[in-house]
Amino acid sequence: MSSDSAHPQPLVFEQSRLGFVDMDVVDLPRTNADGEPVVEPTPEQRYLFDTQGWILIPGVLPADEVEEMRAFCERLHRNPESLPEDERSPIAGPLERLTDHPVIVGFMNEFLAHPALSSQDCYGFRMESTSLCVRSAGEGTFGPHNGNGLWRLPGDSHNYRCIPGKARSGLTCVVWELNEVEHGGGGTMLVNGSHKAAFSPPVQDPGSPLWTTYACPAGSLLIFSEGTTHSTSPWKSTQRDRIAIFSRYNYVNSKWHKWQPHPELLAALPPKRRTLFRPVHVEGNLVDLV
Repeated sequence: MSSDSAHPQPLVFEQSRLGFVDMDVVDLPRTNADGEPVVEPTPEQRYLFDTQGWILIPGVLPADEVEEMRAFCERLHRNPESLPEDERSPIAGPLERLTDHPVIVGFMNEFLAHPALSSQDCYGFRMESTSLCVRSAGEGTFGPHNGNGLWRLPGDSHNYRCIPGKARSGLTCVVWELNEVEHGGGGTMLVNGSHKAAFSPPVQDPGSPLWTTYACPAGSLLIFSEGTTHSTSPWKSTQRDRIAIFSRYNYVNSKWHKWQPHPELLAALPPKRRTLFRPVHVEGNLVDLV
C-alpha cells in the first residue's frame, strides 16, 4: 500500500502506543481462505465509493458459479427441510465462497480492516449478518432509511469516517445479485453522497430525482455503506425473481445485528474464514493459526 501524490499516506494513530501506523508495512491478508489472491479496489472504485457511498461491480461471478449458487438459494428458500439444519444458511454450500470472495476481502481491507488486528491468517474485519432475498413481481416495499453516516455518534455502526487518504465505512452491506437486474426494475435504491450529508434527504417520494439505482447482469456485486440512504423497491420482472444475498460486514469491535452462524457450520469452515465470526472486542483479538 505505497503512498504517492494521488493517494497520500494517511495519519492513523498506533493502537495503545505513541505515534502513527506505518501503512506501508500493515500485514493485511493477501489471499482468502481458499488461497485465492485478494483483488484490491481500483483507484476509480475507491473514489466512487467514497464520494457516492456505494459502487456496483458487474459480472464478478462466472456463469457456472451463478447457476450453482442460484440453485442452492432456490432450495434454501422453497425447501429448506431438504437441507441439514446447519446448512440452512446463506453462508452454506456454494454460498460459503462469497463470505471472503477475493473482491470482498480487497474492499474490506481498504475500508474496514483494523491494521493491528490483521494478518495473513486473520481478517481485520468481521462478517456480522447475512440473509437471502427472493422477490417475485410486485414484492418489495419502498422504505427509505439511514444516511448521514459522517455525523453518527460513536457506537452507531451506521457511520462513515474519512481523513485525507483514508476512509472507514463502518457497517457495510454487500449484495450479490444472482439474477439479472433491470434499471428501475427493483434493485436497491440509493442517494448519492448521503453518507456524508449534514441534512436529512427529502426522498419520501420514490419518484424523487435524488434516487439512483442500477442495472446489472447475474453475478454482479453491489457494495454500499449502511450510512448511505437507501431503500427497497418493488420487483417488476415477471420473467425471473430477484435472488440476492445481503451480507453485512463491520469493524472487529462493533456489532449491530444479533445474527450468528450455526455452531456446526462455523466449526466446519476453514480456520481463516472462521476469523470473520470471532468475538467482538479489540484487545488481543488477533487469531494466530500457527
